[in-house]
Parts: sequence; C-alpha cells; structure tokens
Amino acid sequence: MNPMSLDPAAFASRAIYSDIYPLDEFYAERGAPLPAIGRVEAAALPEPYRALLAHDGDMTSRLENFHKAKIHIRLLARRAGEHGYFREVVLRLEGSETPVEFGAIKIMIDLFPAEAREEILQERRPLGQILTAYDVGFRSQPRAFLRLETDAFIKGALQLDETHFLYGRRNTLVDPWGRPLAEIVEILPPTAAKRPVAAAVQASPSQSFPIVILP
Repeated sequence: MNPMSLDPAAFASRAIYSDIYPLDEFYAERGAPLPAIGRVEAAALPEPYRALLAHDGDMTSRLENFHKAKIHIRLLARRAGEHGYFREVVLRLEGSETPVEFGAIKIMIDLFPAEAREEILQERRPLGQILTAYDVGFRSQPRAFLRLETDAFIKGALQLDETHFLYGRRNTLVDPWGRPLAEIVEILPPTAAKRPVAAAVQASPSQSFPIVILP
C-alpha cells in the first residue's frame, strides 16, 4: 500500500469521539464500509491480548518487550491540518518486517515539544518511542476494547491471507494535566497469540457492556 494523502475537510473537529475514532474517519474518507466491530470487556480478552491491551502504558514499548525487537512504522495514510495530525500506520518489527499492529491515530501535535513534533512528522518512529525519547509525560486511558472481523483493507495492512477475528482497543493518551495528546485505535494481528506472555499484567478496570456491532 502506498501512503494516501487525505482531504483535510473530511476530518473536522469533533466534541465527542466514537469508540472507533479516528478509524471511522479514515473509512468515511475512503468511502468504504467499516468492518464488523464489537466491544468487549477487558476481562473477556484472551491472553496474550489482555496483557498487551489492558494497561495504562503505550503500545510501542509493550509490543517491543513482547516481541523482543524494536519497531518502526509503515505509513498507510496521512492528513495534517488545523484539527490535528492524523495517520494510519502499521507497526513492524525491525529486521523481519513482521506487522505487529494496525493503528489509526489523531495526534494533537501542538502539545508536543518542537523536536518531538519534527520526529512525528518524519513518519518513521512510533509515537511511543518519541514520547519516551523526549520525556513527554503521559498515560493511556483505554475507553473500549474491541473485537473485529478483518476486511480486505486490514488484511492487506497486516499481510493476512484469511479472514480473522482480531482484538484491539480504543485509547486516549493524556498528559499529566489531563489534556489529550492522541486518540488511537490499535488492532493486533493473530500472530500475537504465537508468543507466551512472560508475566501477567493487571488489566485496567472496564465498564461492563454487551457486545455491540457498530455501524
């Protein structure tokens, strides 16, 4: 997939975000139907997905520790404008180029130091690495855990030949003052299940809700 530049007008400022924002914005811009996505409780996530998703840290370091390799990004689509910097990416392992996450993200780039903003716009390093490198204080606030059936786009992004049910989360990164640094949908491929989890991770509390297929 070649990186796609998107229409800024399609990404308007929003007061209330959905449980799949900004993934829904990218699909709307492409004129494509969303894959079937459901919400699940953190306790219902099977391992190793629960340990990888239900926490208040960043996904980059969690995945690097899990896969024992550094990660870089492959850009799929981007948009930068007055309402933030949006991109769709695949996180890949250094060396093998194995995809370990598909993500859609909105970054409030004005809240970052100048050097960090420059690195974000270079579109090479994952946000988690940049947060750590520039000592930007943050924590994750997962608002929904997700289960989805892969469509053609996500299968292509994650190099999957067959349809799978995948797990992910809708997350907000906030700074020490509670300001949102980024809104993210993070989806993990089925290859995550091939590695054991070294130690259990305490899951974040999750609101109880039934599985709902989102429009």
